[in-house]
Amino acid sequence: MLNKQYIDKLIGIMKDEKLDCMFIAPSEDLEFLMGFSPHMDERFQGLFVTSNAQLFYIVPQLNREEVQETIGDDGKVFDWGDGEGFLGVLTKAFEEYSLIDATIGVNGTARAVNMLDIKNTLNVDFKNGKAALEELRIIKTKDEVNKLREAAKMADKVFSELTKFIKPGILEKDIRDKIEELFMEMGAEGLSFSPIVASGPNSSRPHYKKYSRVIEEKDIIILDFGCKYKGMCSDMSRTVFVGDISEEEKKIYDIVYRANDEAEKYAREGVTAESVDEIARNIIKDEGYGQDFLNRVGHGIGYSVHEAPYIKGGNQRKLQKGMAFSIEPGIYLSGKFGVRIEDIVVVSENGVEILNKSPKEPIVIK
Repeated sequence: MLNKQYIDKLIGIMKDEKLDCMFIAPSEDLEFLMGFSPHMDERFQGLFVTSNAQLFYIVPQLNREEVQETIGDDGKVFDWGDGEGFLGVLTKAFEEYSLIDATIGVNGTARAVNMLDIKNTLNVDFKNGKAALEELRIIKTKDEVNKLREAAKMADKVFSELTKFIKPGILEKDIRDKIEELFMEMGAEGLSFSPIVASGPNSSRPHYKKYSRVIEEKDIIILDFGCKYKGMCSDMSRTVFVGDISEEEKKIYDIVYRANDEAEKYAREGVTAESVDEIARNIIKDEGYGQDFLNRVGHGIGYSVHEAPYIKGGNQRKLQKGMAFSIEPGIYLSGKFGVRIEDIVVVSENGVEILNKSPKEPIVIK
């Protein structure tokens, strides 16, 4: 079912950006606008929205039925077979909708090889449309915030269960599998991203994904995970300790905790995204670990686990009520260990609502 309210909003943004058309390849963007996104493969397909409010979809023949059912009478469907390729059908559609010589925005999952083939065949100009599409959903509705709350509650419950499950001798993979199992038992639609379970020296790698290490006594573990609930994502990080916590680990943890806490207290409607990043970053920098804070302070979240607004240096976008994003400072000491604490927050009338309720004091698993 087409999300006509947001398609109308997109058309307004396109006119402001002087785009004649927007192309949305299979993605969370497409799911948001159509209520449907097919499996992504090498075959070209996607929705085209023109600035004069016309819609059409280019689709491989094997997906035509489901696309036609979704778009109904609101747009035209052009299909193509594997033996002919998509360029002939696309040329026909572009001629019908007067898009030769047009300026076309493309979303973040459009394949560069397809765009090059189109540009070599037709006289069109492509522009990065990612920001325009993110602008559609940067302000969450009350219903969307409620779904974010539920997704965050699920993540909190998973974390509580993990503190009972983790013990020396199990693999990082066992913890990852437990995360997925728990979310599925709770009724989640799926994971919002592949969980991070980084133990011992692996925890100094912010996006570690090997899952191969055995948990040991006196280990440190960064847990970063989330789920999808009715289309909306959760994402949280906690750092736990197995058996004991060293003085150095406690020192680093306390710095990260303070950076997280102060940034959450500071964030509110009207301040800039970069100033929230600066609050957390300066705390870590002043303690002498600025070079070990490798990531931006946060990212927006909603239908995608990473979307606008991006809480980072250089982003002068002012926060508005209804924006949802992470606050996740970290310190990563190469070859030794890392610490990250992450919550999802939503800008409210009085600062921000912190969706994650899991404790942030150091947890030592005995």
